[in-house]
Amino acid sequence: MLEKANLADGQNKTAMERLHTIIKDFVSVFDIYKAHLTVFYQESVYLKPEHEAIVKKKRNDFREIIKKTVVDGINNGEFRPSLSVDITTMAILGMVNWTYKWYKQSGKNNIDEIAAYYIDFIMHAVLNENTSNIHQVSLASENRE
Repeated sequence: MLEKANLADGQNKTAMERLHTIIKDFVSVFDIYKAHLTVFYQESVYLKPEHEAIVKKKRNDFREIIKKTVVDGINNGEFRPSLSVDITTMAILGMVNWTYKWYKQSGKNNIDEIAAYYIDFIMHAVLNENTSNIHQVSLASENRE
C-alpha cells in the first residue's frame, strides 16, 4: 500500500486524482489480503518491538501521504478550506481500515463497487462545489469503462 501511495503521490496529478487513486488501491488490498489483514489487525499487539517499529513507521508514512494530499487539496482550492486535515485523514483511514471486519468476497458488493462507494462518499465530503462537479463527470466516465 505504501509503495502504491508513494507512486500516486509522485505523479503530477491533482489532489482529487491522487486521493481517488490512493483510496481505490487501499480498498483493493482487502480483497487480495483479507485473511492476512484480519490476523494483522487483531494480533499486531503481539509484535516484537523491532517489528512493531517497522510497521509503525510504514503506517505513519502512509498516513502522511494522505495528510499531504488533503493539505494540497485545500491549498489548491480543490477541497473545502474548512476541513480539519487531521480529522479528515483519520476518518479516511478509519473507514477504509474497518473494511476487514465486514467485507466478504461472496457478499452483495464486490471490492470495486465498495471502492467506488468509498471514493464517492469521501469526495463528497472533501471537495468544494466546483471540483465536486468535475468529480461527478470523472466518476461517470470511469463507471462506463
